Amino acid sequence: MFTIITGAQFGDEGKGKIVDLMSEDYDVVVRFQGGDNAGHTVKVGTDVYKLHLIPSGFLLDSRVLIGPGTVLNPEVLAQEMDMLAQGGIVLTPEKLGVDAKTSIIMPYHVELDGLRESKRTEKIGTTKRGIGFAYIDKVARDEVRMADLVDPERLRLRLLELAPSKEAAIKELEGDPSIVTRKDLMDKYLELGRRLAPYVTDVSYEVNKAIEDGKNVLAEGAQGTHLDVIHGTQKFVTSSSTVAGSACANLGVGPTKVDEVLGIVKAYITRVGEGPLPTELTDETGRQIQQVGKEFGTTTGRERRCGWFDLPLLRKAIYLNGYTSLALTKLDVLSGLDEVRVCVSYELDSLIVDYPPEGTAELSRCRPVYENLPGWESDLTGVKSFGDLPEAAQNYVLYLERKMGVPITYISVGPGREQTFRK
Repeated sequence: MFTIITGAQFGDEGKGKIVDLMSEDYDVVVRFQGGDNAGHTVKVGTDVYKLHLIPSGFLLDSRVLIGPGTVLNPEVLAQEMDMLAQGGIVLTPEKLGVDAKTSIIMPYHVELDGLRESKRTEKIGTTKRGIGFAYIDKVARDEVRMADLVDPERLRLRLLELAPSKEAAIKELEGDPSIVTRKDLMDKYLELGRRLAPYVTDVSYEVNKAIEDGKNVLAEGAQGTHLDVIHGTQKFVTSSSTVAGSACANLGVGPTKVDEVLGIVKAYITRVGEGPLPTELTDETGRQIQQVGKEFGTTTGRERRCGWFDLPLLRKAIYLNGYTSLALTKLDVLSGLDEVRVCVSYELDSLIVDYPPEGTAELSRCRPVYENLPGWESDLTGVKSFGDLPEAAQNYVLYLERKMGVPITYISVGPGREQTFRK
């Protein structure tokens, strides 16, 4: 079986936890896009793992892979491996593989990212980790690949070829061009290459062979649907394609091999950084959701903007991904509210629309049209089954399921692995 998991909103929906939970049924878990600008948190008992690159299946027997559609900062990968090793989890080359074609984030990418964002009059909200500039180089065929990183002579020659253009770009943005060929940084990357060389693999071959052999493969996306570089809220998006079809293109797996597409969606909506969020709450309710839900970015620590559930955006996410089922997370965060609201449509220039407009400027002008449902007081964090939820919480879940037209198969009521159950 080949299953794809993506976030249905703006990221931070809790994909890492769901992937970790499902991994026990999968032989291979593979990351298919993004970089260390994404983050996921996995909690097991009192242990909390905050990761940015390594797929969530590392805790179980799954083989975990980083596909060629990602952009990889090797220093971050090494730091994550060291952190896990301190907790007794050693990722050997038999456990972890990185595709030879994976683009490497170089120090000059990080430098350019920070410089470019600082020059913008209208900020995008980039994490300044070099993600976008690494993807620019991939498209321009000016990338350093994993295969180059692990071969010292190839890396040296590649950097000699690229240095003039990168130095000129940094000078133009009034930065320090010496970062391109600084000896201490190059020595660090050479050492990282030596360390990571045993992990190089052909992810497309591995995934296809696993499917052919009857094994189960889980493809994990980063960020969320509405941050997709093509279909998201331009220009406030990430630098890669976050929708389910991207998994096939980035991993080199034909779409006929996909069996299931699972969307992860919060019981409300959040967004980090700039860009439209029609149901955003800037009042006490918004602050309560933010504090109870601990809505602070795993990668940046920035506050997440919070709002009521947005059905028009979910309708678009369902179209873009072709979800066969959904996992609803953070239902517990809504406990204690007198009522919960759901945006069912927008008012845009005196018109009522139930699907998001194409343009970001138009989406920014949308005003939510709500339906109100009764809230509930009960603490849900100890609930183990759908039937044990208070009636109002059950009705909220069933309401969303009916409106979305896609079955909700998982419900999460807390950060722990034991706090997720099948509906």
